[in-house]
Amino acid sequence: MNHPIETEALVIGAGPVGLFQVFQLGLQGIHCHVVDALPHVGGQCAELYPAKPIYDIPGIPFCTGSELVERLQQQVAPFKPTLHLGQQVSTIERQADQRLAVCTDKGQTFLVRTLFIAAGVGAFVPRRMALDGLNAFEGSQVFAEHASPERWAGQHLVVAGDADTALQTCLDASQGPQAAASVTLLHRRDQFAATPELISQMRQACSAGRMRFVAGQPTGVRIEHGRLQALELLNPQGETEWLHLDVLQTCLGLSPKLGPVAQWGLAMDRKQLVVNTENFATAEPGIFAVGDINTYPGKKKLILCGFHEATLAAFGAVALLRPEQKTLLQYTTTSTLLHQRLGIA
Repeated sequence: MNHPIETEALVIGAGPVGLFQVFQLGLQGIHCHVVDALPHVGGQCAELYPAKPIYDIPGIPFCTGSELVERLQQQVAPFKPTLHLGQQVSTIERQADQRLAVCTDKGQTFLVRTLFIAAGVGAFVPRRMALDGLNAFEGSQVFAEHASPERWAGQHLVVAGDADTALQTCLDASQGPQAAASVTLLHRRDQFAATPELISQMRQACSAGRMRFVAGQPTGVRIEHGRLQALELLNPQGETEWLHLDVLQTCLGLSPKLGPVAQWGLAMDRKQLVVNTENFATAEPGIFAVGDINTYPGKKKLILCGFHEATLAAFGAVALLRPEQKTLLQYTTTSTLLHQRLGIA
């Protein structure tokens, strides 16, 4: 268990709305920590449409998902938020002093006065291969998280998937000082969702003997002496064959899971958190919900609506954290205080 981190504000979710929440809190002089289940910021923009165009961000006629995330990171940079990536919030408990104890699945605890849930449609978690007996080897021989070279160095590696991540993992593992002893790309058919450039590189690597491709659908596992030895495959010809391995890296994409949010005791409607539209607070004091995770009459699931919600939530937080201060509406065009906070004074 890590030492508890005490902070005025914690944001759950590092997607566009979560990042803009950090910015708006910064304008109010509130430093915050950010937790996200992914190993990087960006949320849906980074995972589902990094290269697709977005046309409805005010003042930006066109940008991709990745470009939007990059601009938001530049925008929040003056406020230096502390990021805690690759971990998911598991529990939230009210303390005797009315602070919230927020714990993650990595053993980190936060003691916070305000909490902002910007979790979108849920935490993005890796899809896992569904085979009886495979879960027992999760973390030792089977990995669904971000690929790491130390897992495959000198091992017989099988990578399952057909998108960019799967092909790039194979190419990375087939060369370099931490190369695998052998690299096999596994997919049910010889057609891929990856970019043409990566497909071409993969086929060249196969022709050069640095890796191979096997078409088949996993149907079972072989376990010997407590270790995963092979996957049973049904090949395109309808025949059964065995694919031997030391390490299995699955790159099957990500899926959003509401996860522990449903167990936090907050009022929900159709798996969304109910908020008021004055400050986007939930019924639980100090907990706000912004973006696709919330619901209210007239709700529209648009990024720009989430930006509006984050702005009012930040004003709600400062009123709660500093009730003795009168909350003034200041403008970034003229406010000396805001210029100081932005580092441009």
